Amino acid sequence: MTRAEFAILGAGAIGSILAAHLARAGHSVVVLARGERARVVERDGLRIKGLSDFSAPVPVIADPGRLQAADVLIVATKTPGTAAALERLRHVRVGVALSIQNGVLKDELLAQAFGAARVLGALADTSGELLPSGEVLFTRNVSLPLGELSGGSSERAQRLAAMIDGAGVRSIAVANILSMEWSKFTVWLGLVCMAVTTRGPSWRYLSDADSAHVLVRLVREVAQVAQAKGIALVDNAASLPLGTLIHSSERDAVDAILKVGENMRARAPDHRMSALQDLEAGRPLEIEETFGYATQQAKELHLPLPLLDAFYHLVAGIDHAGRGARGE
Repeated sequence: MTRAEFAILGAGAIGSILAAHLARAGHSVVVLARGERARVVERDGLRIKGLSDFSAPVPVIADPGRLQAADVLIVATKTPGTAAALERLRHVRVGVALSIQNGVLKDELLAQAFGAARVLGALADTSGELLPSGEVLFTRNVSLPLGELSGGSSERAQRLAAMIDGAGVRSIAVANILSMEWSKFTVWLGLVCMAVTTRGPSWRYLSDADSAHVLVRLVREVAQVAQAKGIALVDNAASLPLGTLIHSSERDAVDAILKVGENMRARAPDHRMSALQDLEAGRPLEIEETFGYATQQAKELHLPLPLLDAFYHLVAGIDHAGRGARGE
């Protein structure tokens, strides 16, 4: 049986970046992974390049039953299958659990598995890419905000953020993490829709007026869900100026997106949403736990959101067609 200071579920790009940095800083870390990725990490350790350049040996657990206790559990997998993965970890004595996955359903799933009192909210404004070589390219290190879902400040959130930040992955404890999670989610859903339907680099659809019009209307529909739940949306958690998109005229909102697009064209012309990368690689898209969750919430709140509902089914259809073409 294994005990660890940090147990990280998932050894993809962000999970590997966190695990490697924490291990290098002297913390006790294990990663829960399986298949070929588990074998590569067992053999070569976690290899990071880009913003950091180092390797770190980190123990791998393929059988969740071997993990006995963890001070901190960080969920860093894609959202499909999260409920089943957490079910296999219910026996673990967890001090605090957080997820850096997309969407907001993640917090509810963690609370069901370990109890709401043990859950912190979190999101990652951090990027990386798992390369075919098994290395992870660390490309963006802006912030990993975390905090109490009930709001306010806490010693445990501040202590955990300080540990992650001290290890080299920028992190901060915040008092409004729920607002930040929903703000990122509101923009993320719209960007995924644009990415997988246009299948182009991010700057291209952000620089197109027609795409920008659709994006504005999508963001405004999703924002209605958050607002109906009494959740305030904020600008500092989203990659687009959310306040402008929601509260300004549609013309001003479109102009704001076009400005972001031109800036991205100059500074990050090759940037593509991870959803588009998944689609082109034949990996499942994050549908039910994100789009499905938002549309279900809208129904429960009696909000007619036709554009969101249409894109939910369209993106799901694109996902099915893409993987079906590969014989999956």
